[in-house]
Amino acid sequence: MTTRRTILNILGGAAALAMTAGASVAQDVTLRLHQFLPPQANVPKHILDPWADSVEEASEGRIKIDRFGAMALGGTPPSLMDQAKDGVVDLVWTVVGYTPGRFPSTEVFELPFMVEDAGAGSYAYWKMFDKHMKDSEFKDLKILGTWVHGPGMFHTNKPVAKPGDLAGMKIRGGSRLVNELLKTTGANPVGMPVPAIPEALSKGVIDGTTIPWEVTAALKVPELVGNHTEFEGNALYTLTFVLAMNKAKWDSLPADLQAAMDAKSGLDFSVFAGKTMQEYDAPARKAAADRGNNIFTVSEADAAEWATVVNPIYDTWIADMDKRGIDGQAMIDEAKMLMEEYKKNNM
Repeated sequence: MTTRRTILNILGGAAALAMTAGASVAQDVTLRLHQFLPPQANVPKHILDPWADSVEEASEGRIKIDRFGAMALGGTPPSLMDQAKDGVVDLVWTVVGYTPGRFPSTEVFELPFMVEDAGAGSYAYWKMFDKHMKDSEFKDLKILGTWVHGPGMFHTNKPVAKPGDLAGMKIRGGSRLVNELLKTTGANPVGMPVPAIPEALSKGVIDGTTIPWEVTAALKVPELVGNHTEFEGNALYTLTFVLAMNKAKWDSLPADLQAAMDAKSGLDFSVFAGKTMQEYDAPARKAAADRGNNIFTVSEADAAEWATVVNPIYDTWIADMDKRGIDGQAMIDEAKMLMEEYKKNNM
């Protein structure tokens, strides 16, 4: 009897060890995703949450992604890129332009009247990131998605139809190039991240802001200003975004979990994200119209006046890129070619 009990104890211990070893192989990973918008806003609700859910499913539950909106883990929106780089958090979604000058190649998609469609722009952005930026400007991060928003526009406390209407107005800009655009029109650019816009408008710190329609509802912008200026055809401007991961955390994942994340990221996800942002422009626009706000649409013909005013930004940007050892004109040409490629394949 004693011998039998001893054997059973040994077998039980071996089984426990085997289970422990198996658990260590299939160890769960919890990642913290940090971003600056409230959880109910369109990007977290319709882009980041579906992405995180799909990664959790692809990993068969071995990856868990905790989501923190509205800078709940501390810091400011401009600090998000460094939070990911330094390992303060595991994942961030952020505006690249919040860190001006650090990722200059992305600015090709922020040039005036450069991007017509967010899907096409996001397609070209990922292709060019993968070819030109992954191992240089973004070498200290694992980038999982790159995209642009829908058409950028003005939301102001007085009507704006022509560039001269902006003269002297204090307008919030979201990136270095958008601020340059505002300067060329005679506006006074005020740099600030998106979450600061409502308070700045309500207190009169700014007279208006540049953001796409999509985010206006979450920020209650149509309740704070009564005028909106949009552009027919190509967007006046767009901003660039990344979904970025701490490199050391990525490197620590087993190969199968890296594969699960890669399968739900990259080109297809980037295009989905850009298209989704643009799709939510329409309901936000309708909400402003239903309030009786004034929506002025600059026709393609009238946009020529705007283009004449802001196009010198191209020459300045190309010269700046050349000083950095980047062929700015070649980047512009490649971006346009890739956007046309996307349009031809998706007509």
